[in-house]
Amino acid sequence: MIPLISYRDNTCDPRKCTIKRLERYGFVRVVPTFRQVPKGTLLLDPTSGVVISPADRRWVRSVTALDCSWEVLEREELSIFRGRRALPFLVAANPVNFGKPFVLSSVEALAAALIILGEREQAELILSKVPFGIRFLEVNAEPLAEYAAAVDSAGVLSVQAEYL
Repeated sequence: MIPLISYRDNTCDPRKCTIKRLERYGFVRVVPTFRQVPKGTLLLDPTSGVVISPADRRWVRSVTALDCSWEVLEREELSIFRGRRALPFLVAANPVNFGKPFVLSSVEALAAALIILGEREQAELILSKVPFGIRFLEVNAEPLAEYAAAVDSAGVLSVQAEYL
């Protein structure tokens, strides 16, 4: 199992926060300041120019989701992380953004990263803690399987191009 971390700034509704739910079950470690995010983590960052791929699995020690307002996050803070990765095209299944591409909840983003990195069981476990978890897997079954079968980022981008 890959350790999961999240930086949370408490700007979202705590009743809908998927990270708070994962924290209650002990599946994610929440850090209260951005400086506490480990430098060697794979940081899920939609502004990254590199897409996550199965090739990243060989160096990943943890996966970190940023559960915060992107408007207040300083871009230079992100630049210190060499392991920044964007997720490829996927469709949200959460009630707030259902059907919208690229607008995943934190639990959906972590699960997608885990599946692409070859940790499907762990992904299914964290998704089982939210009502829409199974739906996320159903909606994205084909692309997730193809992304997980790719060799590297170029392969993931090639698969993504088929869906866009």
